Amino acid sequence: MKAEIINTGNPRLAAARIVINKPASELFDFIANPKNHPKIDGSKMVRGKAYGPKRLSMNSWFVMRQLRLGKIPYLMPNKVVEFEEGKLIAWRNALPSRWRYEFVTQSDGTTQVTQYLDCSQTPSKLVKSELSWAPKAMAKTLVRFKEHIE
Repeated sequence: MKAEIINTGNPRLAAARIVINKPASELFDFIANPKNHPKIDGSKMVRGKAYGPKRLSMNSWFVMRQLRLGKIPYLMPNKVVEFEEGKLIAWRNALPSRWRYEFVTQSDGTTQVTQYLDCSQTPSKLVKSELSWAPKAMAKTLVRFKEHIE
């Protein structure tokens, strides 16, 4: 099982997608709970407890425990900046990079899930570093998401 890494044509935007055999509302609810993020993270950076509401909504804040380079712990604050119930959720972190999930119901009842990392507002010196690992990590996250929820 593989997720597809998408060539967005934008050097500051990475994306990956997968089709999951569950309704969009169920998948959205899972992602809208930040405590679920460590269960599916493919980057190996999101670790331990998330702090924040049980269910995210527009303008809500949450904090993730993370590890940089596999050993340096830190806390990453995030604010929800896009929210469309059952269809779209995105949060901006401190860099500021924007992580986005889009959920599109397919005609057969499955859901296409696309994850994006948008670095359009990220300082130029950090973009190359962020996008060097992100596409593969997002693809791994989506595969883990599918395995976990199906």
